[in-house]
Amino acid sequence: MHIAIAGNIGSGKTTLTRMLAKHYKWQARYEKVVDNPYLEDYYKDIKRWSFNLEVFFLKERFKDILQINNSEETVIQDRSIFEGVHVFARNNHDQGSISDLDFETYMELFEQMVSLVKYPDLMVYLRSSIDHLVSNIQKRGRDYEQTIQLDYLKGLNNHYENFITKEYKGRLLIIDVNNLDFEHNPEDFRTITDRIDQLLYGFFSLEK
Repeated sequence: MHIAIAGNIGSGKTTLTRMLAKHYKWQARYEKVVDNPYLEDYYKDIKRWSFNLEVFFLKERFKDILQINNSEETVIQDRSIFEGVHVFARNNHDQGSISDLDFETYMELFEQMVSLVKYPDLMVYLRSSIDHLVSNIQKRGRDYEQTIQLDYLKGLNNHYENFITKEYKGRLLIIDVNNLDFEHNPEDFRTITDRIDQLLYGFFSLEK
């Protein structure tokens, strides 16, 4: 089984991936951020490095989903190939950081890739306001993220809403995280696991 956690930068998806993997004893697969050779340069000069970054992520996410689709274990993934393309790459194109020609080539490559794989069994989307995202980004203090512009985050949020509500065809769970602290509040975390239990297994958790 394949579970994907979707959400904007700072939405808490990596934290939730880790917590759900521990709770359900699922195998966690994280987005390649620390060892990404383009990421720091990208945030310094988005227009110069956008295409390089998106091709790198596409390659890594395709490799991941091939392995997940062939795995006998339940895998929970921190961001999928689908949002990587329809949200992040499209946002870079729409903001003028990827040319029309490069984006057309990129999308043709993506369509060939996804013809070989299937949707996750469940995608959990963490819906978040810009204020909430900015607060979380500031708290975790990654140097390269401190220069992210509000317009960039707003563009991503708009593309997420379009992707989730109009484009994505798989099974979906939307969690509004603006008023949740699932990392530190067990009740908030349980509200999420209860909803996952209902969708995947048809029951609510009876834990107290």
